[in-house]
Amino acid sequence: MTHKGRIFSAVALTTLTLGLTACNDGEDAASAQDSPSASAPASSDPGSKSPSADPSDDAAAPAGDDVAAPGTKFKIGDRAVLPFKYGTNKKGTVAVTVTAIEKGAEADMAPFGDKAKGMTPYYIRMKVENVGGTDLSYASLRLRGKLAGGGPTGVILVGDLPGKCDSETAPRDFTTKGASYETCSLSATKTDPITVASFEEGDAYSDSPVLWTS
Repeated sequence: MTHKGRIFSAVALTTLTLGLTACNDGEDAASAQDSPSASAPASSDPGSKSPSADPSDDAAAPAGDDVAAPGTKFKIGDRAVLPFKYGTNKKGTVAVTVTAIEKGAEADMAPFGDKAKGMTPYYIRMKVENVGGTDLSYASLRLRGKLAGGGPTGVILVGDLPGKCDSETAPRDFTTKGASYETCSLSATKTDPITVASFEEGDAYSDSPVLWTS
């Protein structure tokens, strides 16, 4: 299924509402209060019908894989074990290794339209491993980009840039311990560079994210 991407700016004063088209016929129109939005194409996603990821703190990791506590800080290249819940029936433990935070070019944001002018994209590349061995096929995990020190970028993106930063879902065989795949989370900023990747899904981690820094 093909999604359309959107941009939400935390500093905007107006509200725009855009409906989703193509394969998203029948879904409610997407809107953001006090935030403008723009559309962009994204890559085909075999698991896109699944609900958003929502990690849960009570998903225990197997012995020998200590779950990273909320607020833990890692370096790029470090492996962090995290509780993970996707939708209502998929729960387990994953290990996330952020392999790079790459700066793109402003021109890369052209698919998002005029709302993206002046924005520089950053590509958070990661490896995701199934640690618990539970069925997490077609699940999707996203990290957010942050400024140095963990400050917000002021921009929220929904979507990806095919060929540059593809947000992949877990493959069908992501059901056993040791299974892994690679994916990318797209972030953007109009101000300072993005140097931090943030895992902030679930109540505990939304208040105190796990961070990777260069």
